[in-house]
Amino acid sequence: MKKKRKRYTDEFKAEAVRAVETRGNRTVAEVAESLGVPEHMLHAWKSKAKATGSANDRGESPEEELRRLRRENAELKKDRDVLVKSIAVFVKERK
Repeated sequence: MKKKRKRYTDEFKAEAVRAVETRGNRTVAEVAESLGVPEHMLHAWKSKAKATGSANDRGESPEEELRRLRRENAELKKDRDVLVKSIAVFVKERK
């Protein structure tokens, strides 16, 4: 019989990573053991959190992040619209 995989919430993962970063004299293995999580999993969560980054990592306030994301969203919408229009032109030409 297969063993069921334990699922962890994003909040739990974030708290675990925070515990590792503010661990003081404790090792990652000790933090993992105290949380009941395999050490390799905690290392993976830490790497993923570092790779994705957050507004706090960039020193942005939530308002600055929101403005930046809105600008980025507007640019992406423009790009999408251009692609949709170009597809329409190509489809018309084929007919």
